This record gives sequence, structure tokens and C-alpha cells, in this order.
Amino acid sequence: MDAVPIRVGLVGYGFAGKTFHAPVIAAVPGLRLAAVASRQWEQLSADLPDVAVVADPLALVTGADVDLVVIASPNETHLPLALAALRAGRHVVVDKPFTVTLAQARELAEAARAEGRILSVFQNRRWDSDFLGARQIVAAGRLGEIVHYESHFDRFRPDVRARWREQSGPGTGVWFDLGPHLVDQALCLFGLPKTVSARLARQRDGAQTDDWAHVVLDYGRLQVILHGSMLTAGNGPRFILHGTRGSWLKHGSDVQEDQLLAGMRPGDAGWGHDPVAGHCHDGATGAVTGAAEPPHQGLGLGPGPEDPLP
Repeated sequence: MDAVPIRVGLVGYGFAGKTFHAPVIAAVPGLRLAAVASRQWEQLSADLPDVAVVADPLALVTGADVDLVVIASPNETHLPLALAALRAGRHVVVDKPFTVTLAQARELAEAARAEGRILSVFQNRRWDSDFLGARQIVAAGRLGEIVHYESHFDRFRPDVRARWREQSGPGTGVWFDLGPHLVDQALCLFGLPKTVSARLARQRDGAQTDDWAHVVLDYGRLQVILHGSMLTAGNGPRFILHGTRGSWLKHGSDVQEDQLLAGMRPGDAGWGHDPVAGHCHDGATGAVTGAAEPPHQGLGLGPGPEDPLP
């Protein structure tokens, strides 16, 4: 007898909901996308004709027709929607950032414990091929002791777009958008730092919130630099690692987002294949070697890094 599928309710059908969550939910055995809360009626009718469309997000997260709620709405709505879902007895996955303040995060965690529900954060970029390559290099010890790590999300988007992420408000700006990925990946590799310092800036004409971020995690001898920008042209390194025996550089970003935008789905031929290998530079000999192929990623559908935090 087949197991009854878990009914999933998705809040939001903007970029994150349409590009990442709906395709991944469809690709996971045992999950069924039952309803979406969104104003994108025509788009949803075309894309997901068999899925119910709900106008009110609160009605969806508290409704009896879903077992699991996935929240992909603007960041400031994460707390109230997740809290309502937990109190209604639903399990909850929240897109990054989990919440916009630490106090809100603790409130949600306490609510999940009180209700006995599963509460998690969607950290899909733990399975990016470029990050898995960096993780593999660190674990193998090829560079000796790692003393310097840089992780960049640099883009060239000089025009401020009419998107909530680029407008003034709680939880907006490049750091709230890309910073959670950068921080999470660093924590997976190195754990908690001793201190954190950060600088944010607005560099584009008409910028309403930060579009440049430079954050340093201080581990003592190891220094971790996390950087995001909207005015960086060209193909700079995505990752830079320096160690006592050599260095590793990785150009090019993970391909999963572009593949999803192009209509590919997890499991398709070529899914997750990164054609750009990272390169190791041996400090003693000067020799440069590349991995045969970066590890494949799978949007969290397969085995991945363990959560470094309790």
C-alpha cells in the first residue's frame, strides 16, 4: 500500500516560490503540492493547474488541507506566518533569512518546541557544486591549515529593480538576500567565529537599501571574508582559500538556478553538472591542478553537509 503523501502549502509564488520551491517539492517523493497562497492567479493556472490557489496566506497556513507549510514570502512576513502555522499544528519550512531579528528566531524556535512541530530553514546552497568543492578541499587537507577563506556573491545589476528585496524595509537589501547563504556555508565549514565585523553600503544610483556588503568572521589565525555586491562586472572568483600548503580558487557560480530558470528539473540529464573546476595551487612547487569535476549538487534532495549548529 502506497504511503499517503505529505500535503504541502506554499506561501508565495514570486521568484523563490516559482523557481526553487515548487520544482523541488514536485521532485521529492512523498510530497504533494496541494495549495499556493499568491496573487499570481494566471501564472499559477498555467504552471500548476491542479494546485489550489488561496488568496489569504493566513488561511492557507492554518487550513486543514495541508500538513507542511513552506514560506517563501517577503522576509518581514516570516515570523507571523510561521507562528500561525505552528500554532495550527503544521510543520514549517521557512526560506532564508529565517527571520529579520534574533528575538523573532528564538520566538519561532520556542513555538515549534511547544507545539512539537518540525521547523526548518531552507538552505539549498549547502548543496551547490562550488561550495561542495570547497568543502571537499578543506576536508581533504590539501591546502594544509586554512588561514584565509573568501566567499563572494558578486553581480552586475546597476539598475535598482522594483522588487521588495531592493526597496527600503525590514529584511531587505543584499545582506538579507545573499548573506544568509554566505554565513551558512562558512558555519558549515568552520563553526562559530570569535567575533564578527560588517560594513554595508549603498552604491547604485537610487539605491533604497544596502547593495554592497563586506563581513569578516574572525576565528583567530583563520580569517573569513564574506562579500556581496551589485556592481561587480566580470568573472571574479566565487571562492578563494589560502592555507599553509597552497591555495584553491573557484570561478563561476553553481548552475542550479540557471537550470531551473531554463526549465530543467532535479533528476534531468545533466542536472547539477558544473563545467568549471576549481584549481589548486601548490605553494611549494607552483604546480596548478584542477579537480576532474566539481561535485554535483541537488538542492538538498540527497546527502549533504550536516548542520554544524545544535
